Amino acid sequence: MRALVTGGAGFIGSHTVDLLLERGYEVRILDSLQPRVHPNGVPSYIPSEAELMIGDVADRDVLARALAGCDYVFHLAAYQDYQPDFSHFIHTNTESSALIFELAVGDPVRFPIQKIVFASSQAVSGEGKFRCPVDDEIVYPKPRTLEQLQAGRWEHACPHCGGELLPVLLDEETCVHPHTAYGISKYAIELLAFNLGRRYGIATAAMRYTYVQGTRNSFYNAYSGIARRFALRIRAGLPPVCYEDGQQLRDYVNVKDVARANVLALEHPEADGLAFNVGGDRAVSVLEFAQIMLEETGSDLEPLVSGEFRLGDTRHTLSDNARMAALGWKPEIPVEQNVREYLEWLGEQEVPTDHLLRAEREMVEQGVVCRVG
Repeated sequence: MRALVTGGAGFIGSHTVDLLLERGYEVRILDSLQPRVHPNGVPSYIPSEAELMIGDVADRDVLARALAGCDYVFHLAAYQDYQPDFSHFIHTNTESSALIFELAVGDPVRFPIQKIVFASSQAVSGEGKFRCPVDDEIVYPKPRTLEQLQAGRWEHACPHCGGELLPVLLDEETCVHPHTAYGISKYAIELLAFNLGRRYGIATAAMRYTYVQGTRNSFYNAYSGIARRFALRIRAGLPPVCYEDGQQLRDYVNVKDVARANVLALEHPEADGLAFNVGGDRAVSVLEFAQIMLEETGSDLEPLVSGEFRLGDTRHTLSDNARMAALGWKPEIPVEQNVREYLEWLGEQEVPTDHLLRAEREMVEQGVVCRVG
């Protein structure tokens, strides 16, 4: 059983590789080692038992060499950034997915692929799902406008009565309203996966990850997550900055739990043709996450709610994991342990503090991070 893991040198990919090797799979990795994520080249955590190929997943010849002889594919390679290079999202994320099918259908002997597990995202859900407490109606709100955010009005309002909407768990069937280039690229992957997979007899599954945290999450990538941003600021003696009012709710999930979900979806035929939410099963506010990290570091700093906000952020993201639960999965690592493991790993790394500050400046200059007023 040979599995190809695209993006296998990355955050989610490398943990999936480790688990596959533990379960007896032969593993091949295809990774471009993007400099913004891997400026120092091949990471030391890549296991010697895995075959490593370096190249662009959207390059036909490179992908063909990587796919040759593989029974299974985890297509986890993706582009995610704050830069407005919208075509890059489609090229790397979506075109590469179509190319996998094109190769497999064109030469099934060379590419004997039985199943593909695709990395999707909660970004497919857009702003999410809410309920109006006044009329008890479900609302799928549009993105908050710049004017609304500049006025410090963080919550979604009912389009009928104007009252504050309450978040509802995201489900896979009705929560399909992507509004960013990244989210659109991921939904396009799902459409390709389920329609081409069904037509050509290749089993597929798509994993909608929420806010994945944990070890190996690149601290060079400015868009790589809340743990990186908070931890590096605390390390530099600076308070963690909470965007908006810090009351945004997230369901943070550990990367090891995500790797388990990936392999479970591969090995269960009940997962074929379906999208799966992979979230943390617990609502945690950004402010609470900052407090957890400060406690774990023993810092006497306080979170800073500065009036800054990031364009494109959703207000609340809480996923319904019922489909994954039906396969026997649930998140096992709580947020506190998640933070602790990340800090222990980060403590072993040489991290340039100036990189964090430079990235923060770039996001302000790009108009990604703005301020109230």
